Amino acid sequence: MRSNVVPLHSHYDAIIVGARCAGASTAMLLSRAGLRVLAGDRQSYGSDTLSTHALMRPAAIQLSRWGLLQPLIQSGAPVIRSTTFHYGEQEVTVPIRPEPDMPGLIAPRRTVLDRMLVDAARAAGATVLHDTAVHDLVFDPHGRVRGVTFRDAAGQTREVSADIVVGADGLGSFVARKVEARTLVQGRCSVAHVFGYAPTPAFSGYHWYFGRNLSGGMIPTNDGFACIVASVPTERFDAEFRFDLSAAQRALAALAPGLGSRVFGNGGERLKAFRGTPGRLRQAYGPGWMLVGDAGFFRDPLTSHGISDALRDAEGAATAILSCRESALREFQEIRDSLALPILETTDAISAFDWSLEELPERHKRFSEAMKSEVAVLLARAARDRQVPPIPQGLVTSQLEAI
Repeated sequence: MRSNVVPLHSHYDAIIVGARCAGASTAMLLSRAGLRVLAGDRQSYGSDTLSTHALMRPAAIQLSRWGLLQPLIQSGAPVIRSTTFHYGEQEVTVPIRPEPDMPGLIAPRRTVLDRMLVDAARAAGATVLHDTAVHDLVFDPHGRVRGVTFRDAAGQTREVSADIVVGADGLGSFVARKVEARTLVQGRCSVAHVFGYAPTPAFSGYHWYFGRNLSGGMIPTNDGFACIVASVPTERFDAEFRFDLSAAQRALAALAPGLGSRVFGNGGERLKAFRGTPGRLRQAYGPGWMLVGDAGFFRDPLTSHGISDALRDAEGAATAILSCRESALREFQEIRDSLALPILETTDAISAFDWSLEELPERHKRFSEAMKSEVAVLLARAARDRQVPPIPQGLVTSQLEAI
């Protein structure tokens, strides 16, 4: 859907730059509360993106609360009822405890998950544009963000004002650059990931494999396929994999017999790679703007926690905006940072690849403990779920003007 065929208002309560997990979720939550919301994404509706797909418990909790977990399961994403860690020859299987409204975990393709979140945002009343890039931000004379200029696929531009602009446009966020959002914490480690897909209809559960300077994953997703990932320190990727992604087959074969061959010559999709970059925690808000998703907090995909972060912070940002209190934005960042920093630290400890197979389980345990704190926050939110009364249009501006 393109902006030149969609009628737009001249002003919105919120404009969201990016309409994948974080952006579409924020648009959905704000629209459900009665705000007039516009979201735009430079990619096409339903397009794919690099992802491990594996949703951890925090993401499943959020989707269940929003009424989207069961539709995703019905879309064909298999229910994940166990996670197995392969430390060399040792296997540790952890069962996933079913709960009311959450029979297990899932790992939907992003073509399914992102589309469903966009559809939910539209059903709530949001206007969502695709094939539409942000050309620039609009600032007032005092430096406050007042809107954006969109450019659609036909090259047409249009300026639209807003009470607040939310950057949900990924690690290389245009919004973050334009507002000069400070980096609060920088991660230490960079890991490259080679992704492939292969038909594995009888395979079940998440499987994570670990070896010297190498890890792998097999993650069942839609249509009887699994996402198979080889992960190595970026330095090794540059030396061995960068110009020959098929080297991932040999690397995975070192972890588990047959694991690498599943991705090749078996009807799978072509390999893709993410070279990796250190984690980053950015300033979460400023005059007229906020950041969610990877734009605000990125950590290495090795711990498969990115979608959980995106959904958690989308709700935190939406709640802060709806509160119409300046202090709520500070509270959003404080809560986000208190949860994100242990996740970043423990992810870095795993991504460092300086561990032995005997030491690694303890690092995974530390990551699990960090995730438990996050789950406790989300369950507290679930306990006080209620219908949020609509907020009159324009009220956000009057209440947040001083930020």
